Amino acid sequence: MTLPLAPSGLAVVHLVGAGPGDPDLLTVKALRLIQSAHVVVYDRLVGEGILALVSADAERICAGKQSGHHPLPQDEINALLIRLARPGRRVVRLKGGDPFIFGRGGEEAEALRAHGITVEVVPGITAAAGCAAMAGIPLTHRDAAQSLRLLTGHLREDHDLELDWGRLADPACTLVVYMGVGTAGLMARGLIGAGLSPQTPVAVIERGTTAAQRTCFGVLEHLEADVERWQILPPALIIIGKVVDLAPRCAG
Repeated sequence: MTLPLAPSGLAVVHLVGAGPGDPDLLTVKALRLIQSAHVVVYDRLVGEGILALVSADAERICAGKQSGHHPLPQDEINALLIRLARPGRRVVRLKGGDPFIFGRGGEEAEALRAHGITVEVVPGITAAAGCAAMAGIPLTHRDAAQSLRLLTGHLREDHDLELDWGRLADPACTLVVYMGVGTAGLMARGLIGAGLSPQTPVAVIERGTTAAQRTCFGVLEHLEADVERWQILPPALIIIGKVVDLAPRCAG
């Protein structure tokens, strides 16, 4: 089947959230764009179940790796999207979770718009919502957490983990840490040093929403050792707060 050209005379790139892994969690709009795309530029966290929905006639480009198996630098991804964007061509930039939540979608949108390219953002279910739901953990609860913070545990090159530990060490707040497996110890020490109880409940969710999901429970003071003992591998999400104790322990 030959895909028809998009009706617009403008160069458009669609930044589409693929959700946390389960294809059934795609939005209807995301599914429609994936199936009608001429080109799909996807991240390594986008699973085969979602890629199977892409038309056989569409070009697929993995932006997660290049030759040598090194991550493709962000400026090269931006340049790639700019080159691909042409009037009448449906270009989908498919990103795990939500494009604007730790997905660098804002950087890509900025670069595209600077070159006169129209950007449409299609939100996806972010890992915090999807993984917590599958693990049975309510991110907010009237008796356990009145606020929610989404954090990145990723260390930028030549930078320390720069977080305001004093503000984060709030027992009435749920903390959700993306990309935090490698810095779990730093997170725990920073929060405990700022006054958060060492016995604060913690859950680590590996490959959330997929058939391989695994949910492990512990407490903050043992987080670093537990991540090693459990042999946690990315992608994984860390949830810290009283709400973790509300989860059924058979989850995951």
